Amino acid sequence: MKKLLLPALLAGALLAGCNQQKPADDNAAAYTVPNLTNVKELKTLFEYYWEENARLFPLEATTQGDNRFNDQLPNDGTRAFREQLRGFYQKYLDGLHKFKREELSANDKTSYDIFEYDLQNKLEGLKLNTWMMPFQQFWGLPISMGQYGSGEGVQPFKTAQDYDNWLGRVRGFSVWADTAISNFRQGMAAGVVLPRALVVKMIPQMRAMQTTDATKSLFYGPITKLPAGLAAADKERLTKAYQEAILTELVPAYKKLGDFLETEYLPKARTSTGIAGIPGGAGLYKYYVKTWTTTDKTPEEIYQTGRQEVARIRQEMEQVKREVGFKGSLKAFFESLKTDPKLMPYKTPAEVLDAFRAIQAKMQPNLKTMFGRTPKTPFEIRQTEDFRAASASAEYNQGSPDGSRPGVFYLPILDATTFNVTSGMESLFLHEAIPGHHYQISLQQENTDLPKFRRFAWYGAMGEGWALYSESLGKELGLYTDPYQYMGALGDEMHRAVRLVVDVAMHTKNMSREEAIRYMMANEAISEEGATAEIERYMAIPGQALSYKIGALKIRELRQKYEQQLGGNTNRLREEYAGQNRAHFNLSDFHDELLHDGVMPLAVLERKMDTWAANEK
Repeated sequence: MKKLLLPALLAGALLAGCNQQKPADDNAAAYTVPNLTNVKELKTLFEYYWEENARLFPLEATTQGDNRFNDQLPNDGTRAFREQLRGFYQKYLDGLHKFKREELSANDKTSYDIFEYDLQNKLEGLKLNTWMMPFQQFWGLPISMGQYGSGEGVQPFKTAQDYDNWLGRVRGFSVWADTAISNFRQGMAAGVVLPRALVVKMIPQMRAMQTTDATKSLFYGPITKLPAGLAAADKERLTKAYQEAILTELVPAYKKLGDFLETEYLPKARTSTGIAGIPGGAGLYKYYVKTWTTTDKTPEEIYQTGRQEVARIRQEMEQVKREVGFKGSLKAFFESLKTDPKLMPYKTPAEVLDAFRAIQAKMQPNLKTMFGRTPKTPFEIRQTEDFRAASASAEYNQGSPDGSRPGVFYLPILDATTFNVTSGMESLFLHEAIPGHHYQISLQQENTDLPKFRRFAWYGAMGEGWALYSESLGKELGLYTDPYQYMGALGDEMHRAVRLVVDVAMHTKNMSREEAIRYMMANEAISEEGATAEIERYMAIPGQALSYKIGALKIRELRQKYEQQLGGNTNRLREEYAGQNRAHFNLSDFHDELLHDGVMPLAVLERKMDTWAANEK
């Protein structure tokens, strides 16, 4: 799952806005909010929007390599901030509607459609009461602070100014925490509360950040890696400042959050599983489904698609079971996969990481025939940091557009000796790394012809849909030759199909947390602990898990449509058709066009690709 680029719906609740601290540089200081009255070009409108957005969401700016606001951590949980966002989005929506879409170029029409969709969706989201649940165990600022401040994430720690910038952000966290508690309390009064099962997981996360020894804190990490060229006086000053910030600001804030969750919030947390358990929950879920899938599909449609996909993939799993000669039931096969020693050959984390590097090397030759464009952004495989490994999934963190920060495939390895090859190693790499998130996100960020709101956009339906579609390319890339690795790939595909069933069922059909866990375990080789973490994730972020399969099915549908329309063998190269004046489908061209303009709502994507296919004819 891709991290750090958060969707519009969650931006107000999980990222920070603007505060009154000093700007990080003179360019930040000399800014005047633009008047859109005299804007004559669409490009200018987009540029103005992006500049204002960076100031409202400085953590997003940092993630995208814009370091002007690295000292800012505003209080985004207030009504004033939400009203500021409402005015901001409406202003730019009104500005957009002054342009006549029919007079725009093809690419500007796509930009127009994405921009309009995005602003309308954000304005609709601001009407919801999600601010009463400001964070949970899976996403939220208390978790993000650790990622930014550990010295291992996207926050730079290269100069004395970088170190001072982080101290500026720390100063904003206590105020943010107080507001979060206030918002939680308003939610308690209104019955808008998180499920008890999630709150139980949040309390240890807050406690883990408490310490009486600053040097043992996660936030002391940057001090252990002070740049060698830093002046001695700065090293001494910053060491003292970080120790003080940890013990007098961060630790007390986390303690206050932990105490509140444990003593006040937990007793009021709801026993129900789905979002329907809060006032207005049914309407809220419909919004989540629309937002995450970027479609008008109903929850019931998605539920039925999930059931069909589960049945189809089970048949393929039965075929693999027969191929390897296993005589028992599919459920018994799942159990054997979890315990067979030969499927857990690794002794150390380094061996696991090397196995993933070998996957990359194995498919490299075939990538050249399936992609004409590849990213310039460097790529690395790393083990997930200890502080978050226990609750983390494998994930991709995007690199910076200028290449100074690589894209990183993070892999949590709690015990290398239990790391199982049927966990879907090959499909996992295809999804999280290459050609999944790394190709899609990097190519999008590197495309300077796109307005910035598109270069750094995220729509889970297309972004996660592309990553899941990438898993289906395994055989074409020379992978999945081992039946156990293929079983792992089927397990990953089944996992996304199961999500369609349990997410909808929990939030609309009163399926309980325990029933969802049992359903997941009955259909894939997953431990109870793993299934529990997954189901609780879907409880925390309703609808998000739908985006993967819905997006992948649309991309596969588009590929099949253009294969039929254009004809030709998908494995042939364009040169074979030179001079023949005939329509053809070229898979490399299809992939390049699909990724060229970044993520977008699925309906906008289909319009764009239909235009491409018409031109190919």
